[in-house]
Amino acid sequence: MFSRELKKGSTELLILALLEDRARHGYEIGKLIELRSGGRLRFRIGSLYPMLCRLEDREMITGRWVEKAGERRRRFYKLTPEGRKFLAAQRSTWKEFMQAVNGVVRIHHA
Repeated sequence: MFSRELKKGSTELLILALLEDRARHGYEIGKLIELRSGGRLRFRIGSLYPMLCRLEDREMITGRWVEKAGERRRRFYKLTPEGRKFLAAQRSTWKEFMQAVNGVVRIHHA
């Protein structure tokens, strides 16, 4: 529904926010983004995995493989302490950004 350019700047924030409470695998992250956005945000799983790898390379998240009997192997990701700090800063920046954009386009919330 939204352009790729609009989604591009928020992908890290979305992923990190979903990992705040517990570890999740990539498919679950993609489905939760879609579910919590009412279907307005959709990411192809293939586009989420490179972002997960970049976040892992930057030590914002860590991943580990989990194998369960009768299921395929999945990589679960969780926030690192550095990722939690980054998420808090990103939330603050996002809030300020949205206030600035809303001021320009004249969207006011009650």
